Amino acid sequence: MAIFSVYIVNKAGGLIYQYDSYVPRSENEKTFSFPLDLVLKTHDERVVVAFGQRDGIRVGHAVLSINGVDVNGRYTSDGKEVIEYLKDPTNYPVAIRFGRPRLSSNEKLMLASMFHSLFAIGSQLSPEERSSGIEMLETDTFKLHCFQTLTGIKFIILADPRQAGIDSLLRKIYEIYSDFALKNPFYSLEMPIRCELFDQNLKLALEVAEKAGTFGPGS
Repeated sequence: MAIFSVYIVNKAGGLIYQYDSYVPRSENEKTFSFPLDLVLKTHDERVVVAFGQRDGIRVGHAVLSINGVDVNGRYTSDGKEVIEYLKDPTNYPVAIRFGRPRLSSNEKLMLASMFHSLFAIGSQLSPEERSSGIEMLETDTFKLHCFQTLTGIKFIILADPRQAGIDSLLRKIYEIYSDFALKNPFYSLEMPIRCELFDQNLKLALEVAEKAGTFGPGS
Protein backbone atom coordinates (compact mmCIF):
# COMPACT_ATOMS: atom_id res chain seq x y z
CA MET A 1 0.00 0.00 0.00
CA ALA A 2 1.17 3.55 -0.67
CA ILE A 3 0.27 7.20 -0.71
CA PHE A 4 1.27 8.62 -4.07
CA SER A 5 0.76 12.39 -3.96
CA VAL A 6 -0.60 15.31 -1.96
CA TYR A 7 -2.09 18.42 -3.55
CA ILE A 8 -3.36 21.57 -1.84
CA VAL A 9 -5.56 23.85 -3.96
CA ASN A 10 -6.69 27.32 -2.91
CA LYS A 11 -10.28 28.56 -3.19
CA ALA A 12 -9.58 30.11 -6.61
CA GLY A 13 -8.35 26.78 -8.04
CA GLY A 14 -4.63 27.54 -7.86
CA LEU A 15 -2.17 24.85 -6.81
CA ILE A 16 -0.34 26.09 -3.71
CA TYR A 17 1.41 22.87 -2.68
CA GLN A 18 2.26 19.53 -4.24
CA TYR A 19 4.34 16.63 -2.97
CA ASP A 20 5.01 13.25 -4.61
CA SER A 21 5.43 10.70 -1.84
CA TYR A 22 5.79 7.64 -4.04
CA VAL A 23 6.01 7.43 -7.83
CA PRO A 24 5.67 3.88 -9.22
CA ARG A 25 8.41 3.09 -11.68
CA SER A 26 7.27 1.68 -14.99
CA GLU A 27 10.31 1.63 -17.23
CA ASN A 28 11.64 -0.75 -19.86
CA GLU A 29 14.99 -0.65 -21.63
CA LYS A 30 15.49 -2.60 -24.86
CA THR A 31 18.13 -2.78 -27.56
CA PHE A 32 16.75 -2.12 -31.04
CA SER A 33 18.07 -2.76 -34.52
CA PHE A 34 17.27 -0.63 -37.55
CA PRO A 35 14.56 0.12 -38.54
CA LEU A 36 12.90 0.93 -35.22
CA ASP A 37 9.67 -1.07 -34.97
CA LEU A 38 7.92 1.63 -32.94
CA VAL A 39 6.47 4.88 -34.28
CA LEU A 40 7.58 7.91 -32.28
CA LYS A 41 6.20 11.44 -32.26
CA THR A 42 6.74 14.69 -30.37
CA HIS A 43 3.96 15.51 -27.93
CA ASP A 44 4.08 18.26 -25.29
CA GLU A 45 7.84 18.63 -25.84
CA ARG A 46 8.40 14.92 -25.20
CA VAL A 47 9.20 12.08 -27.59
CA VAL A 48 6.53 9.43 -27.04
CA VAL A 49 5.36 6.16 -28.61
CA ALA A 50 2.56 6.88 -31.08
CA PHE A 51 2.11 3.36 -32.47
CA GLY A 52 3.38 -0.12 -31.64
CA GLN A 53 3.69 -2.04 -28.39
CA ARG A 54 6.20 -4.66 -27.24
CA ASP A 55 7.89 -6.00 -24.12
CA GLY A 56 6.00 -3.71 -21.76
CA ILE A 57 6.52 -0.61 -23.93
CA ARG A 58 3.15 1.01 -24.61
CA VAL A 59 1.60 3.84 -26.58
CA GLY A 60 2.12 7.06 -24.64
CA HIS A 61 5.38 5.96 -23.01
CA ALA A 62 8.17 8.51 -23.39
CA VAL A 63 11.81 8.06 -24.36
CA LEU A 64 13.75 8.48 -21.12
CA SER A 65 17.28 7.67 -22.25
CA ILE A 66 19.31 6.55 -25.28
CA ASN A 67 22.41 4.40 -24.73
CA GLY A 68 22.37 5.40 -21.08
CA VAL A 69 22.22 9.14 -21.84
CA ASP A 70 19.19 10.84 -20.28
CA VAL A 71 16.61 12.48 -22.53
CA ASN A 72 15.21 15.88 -21.60
CA GLY A 73 12.21 16.65 -23.77
CA ARG A 74 13.16 16.30 -27.44
CA TYR A 75 16.91 16.19 -26.85
CA THR A 76 19.43 13.99 -25.09
CA SER A 77 21.46 15.58 -22.32
CA ASP A 78 24.41 15.78 -24.72
CA GLY A 79 22.38 17.78 -27.27
CA LYS A 80 21.22 15.19 -29.82
CA GLU A 81 17.73 15.56 -31.29
CA VAL A 82 16.06 12.24 -30.43
CA ILE A 83 13.90 11.59 -33.50
CA GLU A 84 16.64 12.63 -35.94
CA TYR A 85 19.18 10.48 -34.09
CA LEU A 86 16.92 7.43 -34.33
CA LYS A 87 16.38 7.94 -38.08
CA ASP A 88 20.09 7.37 -38.76
CA PRO A 89 20.84 3.66 -39.37
CA THR A 90 24.51 4.15 -38.42
CA ASN A 91 23.43 4.76 -34.82
CA TYR A 92 22.11 1.22 -34.44
CA PRO A 93 21.98 -1.03 -32.49
CA VAL A 94 20.69 1.38 -29.88
CA ALA A 95 19.49 0.92 -26.29
CA ILE A 96 16.37 2.95 -25.54
CA ARG A 97 14.70 3.25 -22.14
CA PHE A 98 10.97 3.94 -22.22
CA GLY A 99 8.63 4.81 -19.38
CA ARG A 100 5.57 6.73 -18.36
CA PRO A 101 6.37 10.46 -18.51
CA ARG A 102 6.24 12.33 -15.21
CA LEU A 103 3.94 15.29 -14.93
CA SER A 104 5.58 18.66 -15.38
CA SER A 105 4.95 21.56 -13.00
CA ASN A 106 2.67 23.20 -15.58
CA GLU A 107 0.67 19.99 -16.03
CA LYS A 108 0.17 19.72 -12.26
CA LEU A 109 -1.06 23.32 -12.16
CA MET A 110 -3.48 22.61 -15.00
CA LEU A 111 -4.81 19.40 -13.42
CA ALA A 112 -5.37 21.12 -10.07
CA SER A 113 -7.39 23.82 -11.82
CA MET A 114 -9.39 21.20 -13.73
CA PHE A 115 -10.24 19.31 -10.55
CA HIS A 116 -11.34 22.57 -8.92
CA SER A 117 -13.79 23.02 -11.81
CA LEU A 118 -15.01 19.40 -11.60
CA PHE A 119 -15.54 19.84 -7.86
CA ALA A 120 -17.75 22.86 -8.53
CA ILE A 121 -19.66 20.98 -11.25
CA GLY A 122 -20.20 18.08 -8.87
CA SER A 123 -21.73 20.44 -6.32
CA GLN A 124 -24.04 21.98 -8.94
CA LEU A 125 -25.21 18.58 -10.23
CA SER A 126 -26.38 17.49 -6.79
CA PRO A 127 -30.18 17.20 -6.47
CA GLU A 128 -29.82 18.42 -2.88
CA GLU A 129 -28.61 21.82 -1.71
CA ARG A 130 -25.24 22.37 -0.05
CA SER A 131 -23.53 19.35 -1.62
CA SER A 132 -20.03 18.65 -0.35
CA GLY A 133 -18.71 18.24 -3.90
CA ILE A 134 -16.42 15.41 -5.00
CA GLU A 135 -14.97 13.58 -2.01
CA MET A 136 -13.56 10.52 -3.78
CA LEU A 137 -12.80 9.28 -7.28
CA GLU A 138 -11.83 5.64 -7.77
CA THR A 139 -9.92 3.85 -10.54
CA ASP A 140 -8.41 0.38 -10.67
CA THR A 141 -4.95 1.72 -9.72
CA PHE A 142 -5.59 4.60 -7.31
CA LYS A 143 -8.18 6.56 -5.36
CA LEU A 144 -8.40 10.34 -5.22
CA HIS A 145 -9.62 11.66 -1.87
CA CYS A 146 -10.60 15.31 -1.34
CA PHE A 147 -11.37 17.29 1.81
CA GLN A 148 -12.52 20.91 1.46
CA THR A 149 -12.36 23.26 4.44
CA LEU A 150 -14.97 25.87 5.27
CA THR A 151 -12.69 28.51 3.72
CA GLY A 152 -12.55 26.63 0.39
CA ILE A 153 -9.05 25.13 0.62
CA LYS A 154 -8.94 21.65 -0.91
CA PHE A 155 -6.63 18.93 0.39
CA ILE A 156 -6.27 16.13 -2.14
CA ILE A 157 -4.54 12.77 -1.73
CA LEU A 158 -3.84 10.16 -4.41
CA ALA A 159 -3.37 6.75 -2.81
CA ASP A 160 -3.38 3.02 -3.39
CA PRO A 161 -7.02 1.80 -3.41
CA ARG A 162 -6.23 -0.47 -0.44
CA GLN A 163 -4.72 2.30 1.70
CA ALA A 164 -6.72 2.82 4.90
CA GLY A 165 -7.12 5.89 7.07
CA ILE A 166 -7.15 8.54 4.34
CA ASP A 167 -9.97 10.58 5.90
CA SER A 168 -7.98 10.86 9.14
CA LEU A 169 -4.85 11.73 7.17
CA LEU A 170 -6.61 14.54 5.29
CA ARG A 171 -7.64 16.13 8.55
CA LYS A 172 -4.15 15.64 9.95
CA ILE A 173 -2.71 17.49 6.97
CA TYR A 174 -5.23 20.28 7.58
CA GLU A 175 -3.94 20.51 11.17
CA ILE A 176 -0.36 20.70 9.88
CA TYR A 177 -1.39 23.40 7.41
CA SER A 178 -3.03 25.39 10.23
CA ASP A 179 -0.04 25.00 12.58
CA PHE A 180 2.88 25.48 10.22
CA ALA A 181 1.56 27.54 7.30
CA LEU A 182 -1.24 29.75 8.62
CA LYS A 183 0.65 30.53 11.83
CA ASN A 184 3.83 31.36 9.91
CA PRO A 185 4.13 35.19 9.92
CA PHE A 186 5.90 35.07 6.55
CA TYR A 187 3.14 33.10 4.82
CA SER A 188 0.52 34.92 2.70
CA LEU A 189 -2.92 33.36 2.31
CA GLU A 190 -3.69 31.70 -1.02
CA MET A 191 0.00 31.72 -2.00
CA PRO A 192 2.34 28.73 -2.54
CA ILE A 193 3.48 27.09 0.70
CA ARG A 194 7.24 27.18 1.19
CA CYS A 195 7.89 26.21 4.79
CA GLU A 196 10.44 23.65 5.93
CA LEU A 197 8.52 22.73 9.10
CA PHE A 198 5.37 22.15 7.04
CA ASP A 199 7.32 19.86 4.68
CA GLN A 200 8.86 17.89 7.55
CA ASN A 201 5.60 17.34 9.41
CA LEU A 202 3.71 16.45 6.24
CA LYS A 203 6.28 13.79 5.32
CA LEU A 204 6.15 12.40 8.85
CA ALA A 205 2.35 12.20 8.71
CA LEU A 206 2.51 10.32 5.40
CA GLU A 207 5.00 7.83 6.84
CA VAL A 208 2.79 7.20 9.86
CA ALA A 209 -0.30 6.77 7.68
CA GLU A 210 1.41 4.28 5.36
CA LYS A 211 2.59 2.17 8.27
CA ALA A 212 -0.41 2.38 10.60
CA GLY A 213 -3.25 3.41 8.29
CA THR A 214 -4.91 5.63 10.88
CA PHE A 215 -4.32 8.51 13.27
CA GLY A 216 -5.33 8.18 16.88
CA PRO A 217 -6.00 10.97 19.38
CA GLY A 218 -3.00 13.20 19.93
CA SER A 219 -1.05 11.82 16.97
